This record gives sequence, C-alpha cells and structure tokens, in this order.
Amino acid sequence: MDRTAWIAVTLCVLGLVAWEIYITKQRLPHPLPSGAFPSVTATATAPAAAVSPTPVIAAPEISPTPTPAAFTEKTETLRNSDLELHLTNRGGGISEAILLNHIAENGQPVRLNTPQHLPIGAIVSAPQAPDLPEFTIARSGEDALQLSHTSPENLTTRKTFSFPTTSRRKDNYLVNMDVEFRNDGASPFRNPGYYAALGSAAPIHGTDYSNYTRLAWCVDGKAKGIDVNWFAEQNYPLIGVQKRAAQEFYTEKIAPDKNGGAEWAGATNQFFATIVTPLTEKTVEVWGRRFVAGGPEGKPIYGIEGAMGMPPLDLAPGQSKTLKFEIYTGPKLYAVLASMDHDQAEIMNFGLWKLVSQFLLNFMNLLHRFLGNYAAAIVVLTVAIKGVLWPLQNKANASMRRMSALSPKMQELREKYKDDPQRMNAEVMKLYKEHGVNPVGGCLPMLIQIPIFFGLLSMLGQAVELRNAKFLWVRDLSQPDTVAHIPGLGWPINILPLCMALTNVWLMRMTPKTGDTTQQRVIMFMPLIFLFFCYNFAAALALYYTTLNLLTALQLYVNKRQPMPVLTKVTPPDRRVKKRR
Repeated sequence: MDRTAWIAVTLCVLGLVAWEIYITKQRLPHPLPSGAFPSVTATATAPAAAVSPTPVIAAPEISPTPTPAAFTEKTETLRNSDLELHLTNRGGGISEAILLNHIAENGQPVRLNTPQHLPIGAIVSAPQAPDLPEFTIARSGEDALQLSHTSPENLTTRKTFSFPTTSRRKDNYLVNMDVEFRNDGASPFRNPGYYAALGSAAPIHGTDYSNYTRLAWCVDGKAKGIDVNWFAEQNYPLIGVQKRAAQEFYTEKIAPDKNGGAEWAGATNQFFATIVTPLTEKTVEVWGRRFVAGGPEGKPIYGIEGAMGMPPLDLAPGQSKTLKFEIYTGPKLYAVLASMDHDQAEIMNFGLWKLVSQFLLNFMNLLHRFLGNYAAAIVVLTVAIKGVLWPLQNKANASMRRMSALSPKMQELREKYKDDPQRMNAEVMKLYKEHGVNPVGGCLPMLIQIPIFFGLLSMLGQAVELRNAKFLWVRDLSQPDTVAHIPGLGWPINILPLCMALTNVWLMRMTPKTGDTTQQRVIMFMPLIFLFFCYNFAAALALYYTTLNLLTALQLYVNKRQPMPVLTKVTPPDRRVKKRR
C-alpha cells in the first residue's frame, strides 16, 4: 500500500481505539443490583442531605436556616394502575415513584427517586443544604393527599397532590401539585427566591451509558441540559492540562426570554424521567448535584439530583398565593410526552437527527400496533426503508458494475501515468466521461442512509418501548444481546453485532470491485468499524443493520443476474448553434 493508504488505515485504527476508550468510560462497570437505584429503607428520623462524593468547591453562602427537630418519617400512598407514589412528611414531597408496569433487572418494578434524596416537589430555600421540615399529611378524597406545614415566620405551606380527573390512560404518569403559600403572621413576608426539588435519576441498567443520566430543562421550546460527566475534572485533550477543576454543584440562571424563563426542568436517565412543569410561573434557575448511586470501589456509578429556582415570593399579612405544578414521572414515551402542552417531548434529546428519529419511532410503534412484536416491527421497518431506497440502489449498483467493467482500462492508465498523478487523474476522468460513468453514482444511497442510521441510533438508544422486548435469544432489544463472556477477559459475546459484521463482509464480497487495490483494502475495514461502533449498543440496531445487509445482498444477487453492461463511448451532444435563416 502507498503512504496515503497507510495513513487512512492508521487513522481508522486510531479512531477505533479512541471510540473503544470512550465507550469504556461511558458505560457502567457492572450490572446494578436493582432497578434505578440500590435498594434503600427509609429511616425513622429526618435524614440529612445527600452528600456529594467528591466535594471540591465550597457551597455558596446562604442564609442560615433553623435545623428541623428530629421526627419520625411517615409516608402515604397515591396509586393508579400504572403509578404508585410514596409521599413523605419529610419536606412534603414524593420520596419514591414506583412504575408498576415497568420491570427492572431484579424483577421488581422500576423505582424513580429514593428516600435518600430530595423528595420531588419539596420546597427548599437552598438545595445544597436543604431544610426539610415535618409536614402533616391528610387524605383529601380517594386520589388526593394534602400536606401542610407552618414555619416559625408563620408562613403556612399547603400542598395538594392529586391525579388528573381525566380517565385517559396516557395521563396515568401525571400528578398535579398545587402549592398554597399563606402569610399568617403580622408582618409582610418576603422570600428572594426558593427552589422546587426535581428528585433524582440514576442508571437503570448495568450497560447504560453515563451520559444518559442528565439534568434537563426547556427554554423557548428547546431543551438544554448537562449529564453526570459535567461534574468531573476536565482536561484539554492529548496534552492533559487541566481546563477546569471538578465541580460539586451546577447552577445556571435562566435569562428571561419572551416567556419569562424555562417551561420545565427534570432529571432523566436513559428510559425514564421526572419532569416538573410550573404552570403559573416560569423557572428562573436550575441547580444540580452528582451523587454516587452504586458501583465497585474506584469505579462509582453516578446519579444526579436537581431543583428548579422560582421567582421571589412577597406576601402581605393575611395574603395567600397558589401555584400549580404538573409532574410527569414515568417512561419517556414520545407519543405521550408529545401530547403534553409544554414541549416535554424535548427531553428525548434526539439531537441533530431529531425529525428522522421522531418519524422512525412513530412508524415503529405504528407497525407494532399491527404486528404485536417489536422485533417484527423493526424487520418490517427495515423492509420499508429498503423499499424506498431500492430504485436508488439499483442505479448505484448499475454504476458500480460499469465502473467495474472499466477497471482494466483504469489500471492501464495508472500504469502508464504512474509518474504523473495529475495527468493520470485527468485521463481517468476523461475515461469516465467518454463512457458516461459517474464515479460517485454508487455513493448516493449510502449518503441517504447516514441520517437514517444516526436517527435510528439516537431513537433506539432511548426507545423505552423496546425494554424487555424479546427476539429469539435476545431478552431485551434495548440492550446488547450478550449470551456469555470470554473467560479470563470478561469481554461480552454479542451475537447480533457479529452477524451484522459477517453480513457486511459477505455484502462487500458480492459488491462489484471499483477503484484500485489500495482503496479496496481500505474499504474492507468498514465492517470492523461498524462492529466496534455497534457492538455494545442496543440489539435492535444490530437487528436493523443485519436485516438491511441481507436485503441489500438480495438486491445485488438480482442485479448480478442481469446482463453485464457493454462499454460504449457516449456521443457528446452537438453544441453548435444553427444559424437562423
């Protein structure tokens, strides 16, 4: 191979090594022992705030708040067919949300938030040092609970948690929280700003990427956010010089836009989220902290908890103010989130290929309604995509066959002008033009598949519908289809990505050879690149690509049965302009 080819091969290998290092850092070190968090038991006294694993930066100065007296923690339950909420008198919020119809790896229902962290909906003056006083809990009807507390300043806070009155099943993960502040004192009450807790999120599977565990918020219809990796020390690449020290807290003031702040904020992992939407005021600040959710010594698994800052509160004696919040705590079902009124679907974080991901997800769910199986839906989705691309691929295959027929003549030109690369390229282009061959004609289907591939990559990485969906030996299409580990090394053996790589190699052997030998050798690295790229991703992606490879092989077989193209020179058009008589 010449120098250019060696450079290309070296860059590919370095890229693969860099990708594997990145994946290793992003993936969790081992399966979690339970659902989203380690199992915990609520203590009988008011617990202290969760402590950050690596405090580096001192907390900002805050006004001292009275330490609540110790009290016995009590909980009450609100429940519907999909969701069970444990509301606590510790701060008056949701200490735990149990998703009754979503099963974790331990066989128990998925749990969001834990009693170890800020209760969802708790009102605090400083989330980094929260004051969580004792609330009284009283049931208000079958589907509502009322929690009350009066502070030493005679500010009464009364919260009412209730399920929406609608009977639509899609609303079963929604909870209404009405908060009434009433000044029962003789003096005006002023609070320069307070926070409503968002609860916490942690990885749900042992194979989750760490960057899925995020704090997110939405401003003017566009989602923003950070993941747990933001808190770590950051260095300039390659040179290793520190760019920023590790951070204990994240805070960001939200500049008022035309709507006055952020529409919502939430804590999310790969498949589930808690989203708090203030309906009467907008969020003016977001706060977050990383915590250790589990993992072996030296390799912690991180979760994140957050809070939303609210505008100042001013109350004259006897005056009251009621705020309304909407809390979504459940799976990231795109159709459900998209039906809500405040752009909550933006928490999906589909990125650059958002429109493609949304279309493919909706189409896959539509197919599932008819087929009743997600593996079958992915196969039919692949067939539909291939059907759309079939005519383009036919033209691309014909172009490659003509290119292959020209290979002997091209090789002659390379030998003849091997000492004059510019002349050689000019003669090769002339040869293409004489025979009407487009050298990039075979690239168009590949270019079209790029947004489809990355759209699928983004969509399948967050499609909660695929959790626990089975296919042959695959127990969960949202996870790698690991069947065993290599003894002594611990490397997983994933069957579908290996099938994808083998069908890629088979497909490349069937494809008409174009370009010189060096280019063909470089192209042979593509199956290896895709294998590394997809090896530890959701099995659904490997199923899609394996099916696509088989359909493409079928198309190549059909095209090869057609007569070989005859090379004829193309007559150039007559460009002479006839004189008018």
